Amino acid sequence: MSVSVTFLGGLREIGRNCAALEIGGRFALIDCGLMFPEEDMLGVDLVFPDWSWLVERSDKVDCVVLTHGHEDHVGALAYFLRDINVPVYGTKLTLELARGRIEEMGIDNPQLHPVESYEWKKHGKFNFQLIPVSHSVPDASGVVFDTPEGLVVHSGDFKLDPTPIDGRPTDLQTFGELGRKGVRLLLSDSTNAENPGFVPSEASLADPIGRIIDNAEGRVFAACFSSHIHRVQQIANAGVAAGRKVAFFGRSMHRNTEIGFSSGVLDLPSDAVVDIKDLLKLPQNRQLLVTTGSQGEPFAALSLMAQGRHKFVDLDEGDTVLISATPIPGNETAVSKVISKLLRRGARVFHGRNAQVHVSGHANREELLTFLNVIRPRAMVPVHGEYRHLHAHAELARQMLVPEVDVLEDGDRVVLDGDVTRVERRAVPAGYVYLDGSSVGDVQTGVLRDRSHLADEGVVVVTVAVKHRTGELTYGPDLDSHGVMDDPEVVLGKAAEAVRAAVIEQVSGNGFDTQVIQSTIRKAAAQVIRAETSRKPVIIPVVFDV
Repeated sequence: MSVSVTFLGGLREIGRNCAALEIGGRFALIDCGLMFPEEDMLGVDLVFPDWSWLVERSDKVDCVVLTHGHEDHVGALAYFLRDINVPVYGTKLTLELARGRIEEMGIDNPQLHPVESYEWKKHGKFNFQLIPVSHSVPDASGVVFDTPEGLVVHSGDFKLDPTPIDGRPTDLQTFGELGRKGVRLLLSDSTNAENPGFVPSEASLADPIGRIIDNAEGRVFAACFSSHIHRVQQIANAGVAAGRKVAFFGRSMHRNTEIGFSSGVLDLPSDAVVDIKDLLKLPQNRQLLVTTGSQGEPFAALSLMAQGRHKFVDLDEGDTVLISATPIPGNETAVSKVISKLLRRGARVFHGRNAQVHVSGHANREELLTFLNVIRPRAMVPVHGEYRHLHAHAELARQMLVPEVDVLEDGDRVVLDGDVTRVERRAVPAGYVYLDGSSVGDVQTGVLRDRSHLADEGVVVVTVAVKHRTGELTYGPDLDSHGVMDDPEVVLGKAAEAVRAAVIEQVSGNGFDTQVIQSTIRKAAAQVIRAETSRKPVIIPVVFDV
């Protein structure tokens, strides 16, 4: 019985991690993540995988298996369940982190099934086990599927942290046992495949973060991913040790810290955490505010404070801001602007490029080589990363003499069929699906191209009124421009004259035809504006028939 894995996301970008494992015509989805929009995706809120191929086969989709609770692995799950409501498996914390969006979507009776590490779980044709790995969110897992074609292992996001905060390292012993049994296919995290050496331990941040907070004279604002509960723990520990009270703010930070407390992975003295309104009544040197906004999100608390628009907090000279994260690809400019605004307001800012306040949750090159050496797969497909990361990881696998190594992209499929490992290119659609407001999938690439054109070149609206019977021009041309030039009066005057002459000529010779007149207006206005300004704005003709 052939086995295949079809990749719907995560193989040319950081985000949208999603793959469909097929056994005998049945499907199990591995993760269902989102991606944050890139700079040219104007007006887009989030980017999802294209699972339309699975919707057409919804009666053959059995379940979803989650590796961990980061948004790039679970953030699109609620929207998938809206289309195909199937059981979802993962560790307890992973499911709780995913639950928020599912509840917001109003999914009726979501089937969320917690699975203990090392417990073999069977669902239809799928028999799988979650194996602990160390990452930047608690309870992260790799997953192994026992298939008719042999073991298929997905590493999840991982690193080899020797001293993880929760004492739960990547279980190389169990992965090694799988390797000795024989791994038919390995799918492995490629994010840091270009980076030499080993990633420092999460525990290595305790002292540098502690020193920053201990030496701060005024308030301390610390921003990190709300799902990075271990980092939140370290920041809060440093604040408590420095005699500060801690307040959490930002919706996702509130929700995820509550999950952390209730699940036991976040632990602070009961009197250490206070409401933000009570915190702000304390002396400034006793305040620690842990917030969202490490990625420069425009409406996150840190961004609003940087702009002086937060409803509770105004930054003061001497405040300290600690950004304990590095920008996700595509967010670099937004983060840089937030840092600059914070500095302008007089804050001292510590971030990943000027202080030791962040370590990656993804394995560097030597860790990946170690992992490959432990598992020794027969075939390997790098996952999770831009194409250059996948390519670098593939080179490592070849150095380790893995027999079959293929670099795939979204939409490709790898098929295991006896002794044959076959790659099918562009097997399914795998383009971007955009969330724009509350609309999913309505915005296509052409719309984004139009938005980019509008942003770069501007728009000119041309309004005329024409008598249907006589063809007399009774109003206009009236031209109104936005984003074309600072002082458009002279150019628009010339364009108006050209439009007037062109419309009169068109109507007198051919009678009234709205579409023809609109085309005539567009052409006449564009010619003048291009000649005068070398710009090509969007021309919108408005024709009234009177």
